[in-house]
Amino acid sequence: MLGIKLVRLIERHSDSLVQGLVEQLRTSERTSDFRRVDPDELCRGAGELYHHLGEWLLQRTETDIAQRFRAIAIRRAQEGIQSHQLVWALMLTRDHIWHFLRREAFADNIVQLYGEMELQELLNQFFDRAIYHAIRAYEQAGELRPPKADWEKARDLAVAVGLMREPKARSLS
Repeated sequence: MLGIKLVRLIERHSDSLVQGLVEQLRTSERTSDFRRVDPDELCRGAGELYHHLGEWLLQRTETDIAQRFRAIAIRRAQEGIQSHQLVWALMLTRDHIWHFLRREAFADNIVQLYGEMELQELLNQFFDRAIYHAIRAYEQAGELRPPKADWEKARDLAVAVGLMREPKARSLS
């Protein structure tokens, strides 16, 4: 694979990439909820991805990606991170790699350019799957459904325990 040199370059510089990404996550208005997450935890998560990027792109299965990013999404939902902010964080994670490569690894010839294009395709596929599975986890956790008002919750509970009957549907006439 021609892009493997680029992957190894990313892995070698993963510590500085992680620091830059965490700084972006904590300062961007689109990821403001992440300010509540321990920076060390963010570093560990990003580091696990960046340090082992080749493994994630070339060896991990769809099931591996699903398990990893569903777990992340569930943890972030429990921490009160809004789903759109998690998606933006994943997009920042991918884009941070590309900004690094644009600074560090310029294609000198068509073979290197092909390697960069190949890596871009792998990264896009990986992050598309990560986003898909994260959103599925939020949906399953109920995060993407509009929250019920307190009175609706109380009414549903009262109906469930038999204190009141199901309200009749109103006529629109």
